[in-house]
Amino acid sequence: MRVLGNILWIILGGLAIAIGWAVVGLILCISITGIPFGLQAFKMAGLTLTPFGKTVQYGGGVGSALANILWVVLVGWWMAFGYLGAGMLNCITIIGIPFGLQSFKMAKLALWPFGAEIIVVDCGMAFPGDDMYGIDCVIPDVSYLIKNKSRIRGLFITHGHEDHIGAIPYVLKQINMPIYCTRFTAGLIKLKLEEHQLVKSTKLITVEAGKSVRAGKFTVEFIHVNHSIADSVAFAIHTKMGTIVHTGDFKIDSTPIDGEVIDLARLGELGKEGVLCLCADSTNVERPGFTPSEKVVGATFMRQFQNCDERIIVTTFASNVHRVQQVLDAAAQCGRKVAVTGRSMENMMKVSTELGYMKVPKNTLVDINKLKGLPKNKQVIVTTGSQGEEMSALYRMAFSTHKQVEIGAGDKVILSASAVPGNEVTVGRVINELFRKGATVVYDRADMLHVSGHACQEELKIIHALTKPRFFVPLHGEQRMLQIHCQLAQQMGMDRNHIAIADNGGVIEITGKSMKLSANSVPAGEVYVDGSGVGDVGAVVMRDRKRLAEDGMVVVVLPIATQDGALLSPPEIITRGFIYVKESGDLMKELQNVAMNAADSVTGSRKRGRDDGELRGAVKSAVSSYLFKNTKRSPMVIPVVTRL
Repeated sequence: MRVLGNILWIILGGLAIAIGWAVVGLILCISITGIPFGLQAFKMAGLTLTPFGKTVQYGGGVGSALANILWVVLVGWWMAFGYLGAGMLNCITIIGIPFGLQSFKMAKLALWPFGAEIIVVDCGMAFPGDDMYGIDCVIPDVSYLIKNKSRIRGLFITHGHEDHIGAIPYVLKQINMPIYCTRFTAGLIKLKLEEHQLVKSTKLITVEAGKSVRAGKFTVEFIHVNHSIADSVAFAIHTKMGTIVHTGDFKIDSTPIDGEVIDLARLGELGKEGVLCLCADSTNVERPGFTPSEKVVGATFMRQFQNCDERIIVTTFASNVHRVQQVLDAAAQCGRKVAVTGRSMENMMKVSTELGYMKVPKNTLVDINKLKGLPKNKQVIVTTGSQGEEMSALYRMAFSTHKQVEIGAGDKVILSASAVPGNEVTVGRVINELFRKGATVVYDRADMLHVSGHACQEELKIIHALTKPRFFVPLHGEQRMLQIHCQLAQQMGMDRNHIAIADNGGVIEITGKSMKLSANSVPAGEVYVDGSGVGDVGAVVMRDRKRLAEDGMVVVVLPIATQDGALLSPPEIITRGFIYVKESGDLMKELQNVAMNAADSVTGSRKRGRDDGELRGAVKSAVSSYLFKNTKRSPMVIPVVTRL
């Protein structure tokens, strides 16, 4: 219906009006000072052309109000009256009512076009998959935000995990916006800003849980929640249309390590006041019951530390400050000294102790180089590498490349973390190597060495019951998790039509009375970070890297005479990752002959010689065909023409 409506609209006058707006935009832009107004006119032209299916959001501050007043004086009033008259005429015909309503919408926009505002929640990164060769990390495509950066009023961060803060330095280089977060999260973000030399140019604002921040037309309230990192918050985003509750990552922990329980009381109050939409974490929605408290892991550490006469090595997520705190406490109670290794773990310890989120028992922490002089039953090492990362400290210990620590027989290695989906193989490789060295490896989840930081089904039900949202958007999970969370919300009595699941880039339109998935979308996707390059590695490069990794390459060097294009010598064949040359002499000779014959097949005039592009194409085609026919493999063939 939207498509049909827009087609009829264009035929019945929409095209002419859109052209009129475009002309107004051109006239305004010519004056230079009128460029902001001209840009609005161009937007009006686009909206006028296809108004069906589009929703206009109003907002803005003092600057927007002043711009709107000038607009009304210059062009807005007569454009608005034109739309108003057209709308009334359409409505009189009865069948033209849908078009009349669109005209009224355009009349309002023509009168007051300035002021749409944006806030951004979280700015994370993803780790590259096994097929993303050479990629350091993956960040989101923020081209929509770049295009609309003048409307952004702030970036709000729920907590300090990499999938929520990792992309911040890369995005800030394109969009300078203030960042609002809690104190511990700010400490972690500051480390990233220092690394990228962005501290001075970035406005980093700390907000305590229970406080609110005004950002344009939005009022964002910080609400304390429990998670596997300190100082995590949910947001209550107050707007003119209603309140949006964004849970962030959370669980309900009745006995948290820091004693700060989730603020369920405030969530209940918001439910009584009226919550327009709930956006909630879906990570553990497949799991029934409740997520165990972090405190149960501390009891497990005590059991593992007691009556152990060997050195203990514990690996966990560096960001889990409360987990590391429990390792320190257990070590102190058992009379052991603790050393820390791994860059991220050392940074996290530094930030958390400086800000007071971790309390190190007196005389417990020592330098790792001084640990060797102590008896093994007095040593504990806390390290990174719970996910089997190749350059992590635990990985280097397992494969004997760590400078300070050599794993020996009898060492007890405790993996206090579950493998993130996709990391099972790498974690298993490290565990196998540790066993090979004679270490005792404790990794069974049944011994409560790890608990999740995400809410299970019963906790999610509590949040739904407390907030009583009119609409619901499941977040933070795979597609199956979002669908299951949708089903859970329906079990809680929510209408399916009041729930929306959108793909990346999808737009969900919410008013005080309705919710719908828009037919429109914004640019979304993955941007690859490779070294200092951001976004300069695309699909073509990744395809080549994949091919090189899987099939190797063959380089054919063709020495050509400049004057007549004749081959000066047989082609030189160089291979990498394809075959072992010393054992494949016959094949190399055949490749030489194939390349030479292909080069000879390309003729050219005596004056200009042979065309290099045509020559490379012929050689590449011939060599590739020969290799596939005889080896059933497809290495990358790279012909190189050198003129002498």
